[in-house]
Amino acid sequence: MSYSAVVFDLDGTLLDTLADIADSANAVLEVRGLMTHPVAAYKQFVGEGVGRLVQQSFPKDHWSGDQLAQRVDEVRQEYAKRMFNKTRPYPGVPELLDCLAQRKLAMAVLSNKPEEYTRKTVERLLSRWDFAVVRGARSGVPLKPDPASALALAKEMGLPPARFLYLGDTGIDMRTAAAAGMFAVGALWGFRGEDELLEGGAQRLIRRPPELLELL
Repeated sequence: MSYSAVVFDLDGTLLDTLADIADSANAVLEVRGLMTHPVAAYKQFVGEGVGRLVQQSFPKDHWSGDQLAQRVDEVRQEYAKRMFNKTRPYPGVPELLDCLAQRKLAMAVLSNKPEEYTRKTVERLLSRWDFAVVRGARSGVPLKPDPASALALAKEMGLPPARFLYLGDTGIDMRTAAAAGMFAVGALWGFRGEDELLEGGAQRLIRRPPELLELL
């Protein structure tokens, strides 16, 4: 198969955002006198949107009923203060994006991070590259692994899903790619491990970003 485009997950794939996410949630936990978590624990909390992160990291009595929306808002406010403190592209990502741009392959970003923060992050840290579409979590659009956002992205770019490589670091990403009919590539440098990626339907695993070029 000849591929014409690459769609990237953002957190854990292009950018190491874990410390800023952990610091934001831990700040809210600490203010409320609750136990905080090591940064590494957040590798299992992220990937399914802010609501799920709160459910994973806060005691149940802090996310039942109306409190869930309150905790989500508090975490988002803290994240807005520190989202660029420690977040950086993974080693090898700039070189990969340079090569894809040189080959004139279309590129897109698809994330479960709120759209406002997805766009701000790409504009701040990845502005050197031209992404045809940048999409985050939006009201009325189901989160990944529902394929709706991936299919809409492909339609907007005017390409059939089968012409896309989809690079992500979680089983959610692999299931999204499979459901959308895209070629699923698992990033082993991200937040989750090989077993989850394979169980999610990864068709190929890569250990360093430039290895993606070997699939083109």
